[in-house]
Amino acid sequence: MQSGLYVGISSQIALERRLNTIADNMANMNTVGFRATEVKFDEVLSSTKNELNAKVAFVTQGNDYLSTRPGQMQQTGNSLDFAIKGDAWFSIDTPAGDVLTRDGRFTMQETGALVSLMGYPVLDAGGAPIQLNRNGGPPEVGADGRITQDGVPVATLGLFTADVSEGFIRADNSGVITVDVPQPVVDNFQISVVQGYIEGSNVNGISEMTQLIQVNRAFEGISSLMRDTEATFGEAIKTLGSGR
Repeated sequence: MQSGLYVGISSQIALERRLNTIADNMANMNTVGFRATEVKFDEVLSSTKNELNAKVAFVTQGNDYLSTRPGQMQQTGNSLDFAIKGDAWFSIDTPAGDVLTRDGRFTMQETGALVSLMGYPVLDAGGAPIQLNRNGGPPEVGADGRITQDGVPVATLGLFTADVSEGFIRADNSGVITVDVPQPVVDNFQISVVQGYIEGSNVNGISEMTQLIQVNRAFEGISSLMRDTEATFGEAIKTLGSGR
């Protein structure tokens, strides 16, 4: 009987975590370059024996992972706005370290440095800050990320891949810091840069709302079941205590 309560508690913990990710996704539904967080839950079988000698299955707290589906492309016409086609990231240098981001809304400082909206340097494939010619013509960027001004190559936008499933934490600019060391993209024709566009969030609002309703219903159902189980457990104790 107690096993049922423990299983219910493990389920509530898992549902609470899923609820938190849904809330975070909904809050960033209109955030440029944001990638939705999903949670994978696994079943754990208890090694503890019970009166029925049955296996008791618990739910783990879950592991976060990022949805890799692309967000919608939005044309801006700004020569310093960029979007990525394919599963890759830009890299920016922040006080917390190198951050991977899909938010390609960049600007050029007076010095010619290419920076993010937060003012962090944008990095090239070698991990060095990108420096443009402040007095040169409008930058033109090819599909491979190569930047030219007045027909002269001046830099290359760094595109990076990383195994986010190894672990990550959220950072500024819709970014993530990954456990896996990011690797520069080399000769991958499935990954390219589009100039004058930005990528919207890949959060599906309708899907998230549907999941929110399902999670709330599941949470209420488990809470009700646990109350019934606890009441039954209490009645059993009273019965045994009365010697009937």
